Amino acid sequence: MKWTKVEIITTTEAVDLIYVMLDDLGIEGIQIEDNIPLTQEEKDMMFIDFLPELPEDDGTAKVNFYVDVKGNNPDSDNESNKVDDMEAFIGLVREGLDDLKTRIDIGEGKITIEDTEDKDWLNNWKAFFKPFRVAEDIIIKPTWETLQDKKDDDIVIEIDPGTAFGTGSHETTRLCISALRKYIKENTTILDVGCGSGILSIISLKLGAKHVTGVDIDKAAITATYENMEVNNVSKDSMSVYLGNILEDEDLVDELDITTYDIVVANILADVIMPLSDILKDKISEKTLFISSGIIDIKKDEVKERLEANGFSIIEVVQMGDWYSYVCKK
Repeated sequence: MKWTKVEIITTTEAVDLIYVMLDDLGIEGIQIEDNIPLTQEEKDMMFIDFLPELPEDDGTAKVNFYVDVKGNNPDSDNESNKVDDMEAFIGLVREGLDDLKTRIDIGEGKITIEDTEDKDWLNNWKAFFKPFRVAEDIIIKPTWETLQDKKDDDIVIEIDPGTAFGTGSHETTRLCISALRKYIKENTTILDVGCGSGILSIISLKLGAKHVTGVDIDKAAITATYENMEVNNVSKDSMSVYLGNILEDEDLVDELDITTYDIVVANILADVIMPLSDILKDKISEKTLFISSGIIDIKKDEVKERLEANGFSIIEVVQMGDWYSYVCKK
């Protein structure tokens, strides 16, 4: 299968905003190359003997992603990162970069394009995905790695995200895990909107939730979730998974019966959380907590205003890096 690789040379400061811009254009998954040194906390969370030596951090970064250009793979049923007109698509990327220039230093902003094959990117990333602690006693371990350092009370989550988004390492996931740990009780039921590879759902069950329902718009995410349920011994009695778009499918919203959940968690992006809150305001019960994450700092005020306009009271705001999480109730 033939893919087209797109590389953007930018600054480390602009990476998160470029990620948000690409997500708005329908790109799922990016690869970041930079020379930012690991913090001591990050080193302590990694289960490897030797860390690679990086060149001095000069503030530059490369953002890479892959697209399926129309006509390259006529027999493919792939639904991710499809592009009908490459020239027009790159034009939209340039427009997005030009807009970001007015708010942040994006550096060179150079875009390069080259053709590649599946094998060049679908599996090579696995060499860089090592076990790590997402919390003091929660370890995310790729299925192909062997865990050496484990404490007796550690919760170990086996994960193989495949081509679905989500290894658990991003700040937004950590924010959600922190909130879930705080609010999950023995009989808690949870709706995980945008479940990705199922990390939050599975961790919720390991933390004591009674039942979790995951929903995602990506078929690859549903497949990855089922696979990760199996490897973590999660039964279908304790976890249900749905394919569909809550923002567009009223029948799906009715089937999910949102009013019955104790917690609704959404680790997505600000531009999805806001319209999601429009739907939840009429469906969520007064007992239900709404935990939202994936909110970049430049969008936090906009999200807060939308939540409050929809009748939500924000009871907790947590920040990690450039990202924010809101915990709220009606």
